[in-house]
Amino acid sequence: MLTIYHNPRCSKSRQTLELIKENSTKEIKIVEYLKEPVTQADIEHLLTLLSCKPIEMMRIKEAEFKEQNLSTADDSALIAAMVATPKLIERPIVTDGLKAVIGRPPTNALTLC
Repeated sequence: MLTIYHNPRCSKSRQTLELIKENSTKEIKIVEYLKEPVTQADIEHLLTLLSCKPIEMMRIKEAEFKEQNLSTADDSALIAAMVATPKLIERPIVTDGLKAVIGRPPTNALTLC
């Protein structure tokens, strides 16, 4: 099964979802993370699967990033910010449960298909 952390208003997220549908026979679980909030444990698990630091999983150009003064925050504060403000999570993220990729560009997701 593939899980996509999806924002239907985002063109890259929509493109990634379509690519997955066209190129995978796996079942797809769609998590609209702006409607279904993710927990700290979810974020930490995705970070492990992505093998990245919290800052690499964030949309640093969002106004909320600057408003919350996150540019110098430590990892735990960044994770807490993503939980409190899911809009800060880079999108889309696709996982097969063993590894994950950020769908930027959307073709990154094909590695999991």
